[in-house]
Amino acid sequence: MSPQHRATWPPHPALRRDPRDRTAWIAPTVATVLLAVLVPAAALLGGMSVMATDGCGNDCSRAMTTSLKLIYGTLFFGAFLTHGAWITAWALPWTRRWSVPRAWLAGLSLLPPVFVLTLVFTLPGS
Repeated sequence: MSPQHRATWPPHPALRRDPRDRTAWIAPTVATVLLAVLVPAAALLGGMSVMATDGCGNDCSRAMTTSLKLIYGTLFFGAFLTHGAWITAWALPWTRRWSVPRAWLAGLSLLPPVFVLTLVFTLPGS
């Protein structure tokens, strides 16, 4: 008599494929729509924020110059973060396993333009 081979059912979790996530497109799409509004506004208002120093010339407060440095640094370096997180949110596999990282990356892509707009609207006095 030969020994019986029993197949294990259900298959081992590592062998099962993740089911496709039908809502995977929502977080990147919301981020895309919001970025279409936030990025141009942040670039325009951030670029024009240097005009806040027109009234004080070289005698601007340290808080003003620090805020302007943060704005321009975030516009430059934040663009890499925004673009990288946005592309990654779209590029992750559309399975349930990746739904939480996809949502976090979509949210992370919004942070630099929101930070720039916050700094612009809260510029300290000269």
